[in-house]
Amino acid sequence: MTALIQTVDTPDGPFTLLVDDEQRVLSSGWTSDRDEILGRLPAAARPAGIREGRADAASAVRDYYAGDVAAIDTVRVRQIGTPLQRTGWAALRRIVPGQPLTYTSFAAELGSPRAVRAAASICARNAPALFVPCHRVLRSDGTLGGFAWGLDVKASLLARERATGVLR
Repeated sequence: MTALIQTVDTPDGPFTLLVDDEQRVLSSGWTSDRDEILGRLPAAARPAGIREGRADAASAVRDYYAGDVAAIDTVRVRQIGTPLQRTGWAALRRIVPGQPLTYTSFAAELGSPRAVRAAASICARNAPALFVPCHRVLRSDGTLGGFAWGLDVKASLLARERATGVLR
């Protein structure tokens, strides 16, 4: 498979998307470094080739930053992982913008309230950042916790979502 890669400018810095031949987001994040985007994928999931191109999901990124935080909800992604990881990534997509969960609450969503480390690991291994909104998970005390793309970006995304008042 040859994947397409595109970088768009956002208020939080350059955002790069890597999409497969069906325009599903494989990996994305706030960087212009192609190797950093590829490095988010397990070796077995990396495309054979990459070329510059237009990713359909780039319009959802622009719409998100223009105030339509639900624009990312319908973007298709492709993630390879364990059954628990796939369940977790699907659960992350159901977190309502502006209403983040704690890692404990996220673990409970997965049916294992004591599996906080597993919940954190699911977030850490999330390659299509923004589209699978792991930034919506916080520590139990309400602090940000970790984020592969930096706490400044995580804080910015949460503030943007809080300001829109989106409810589903």
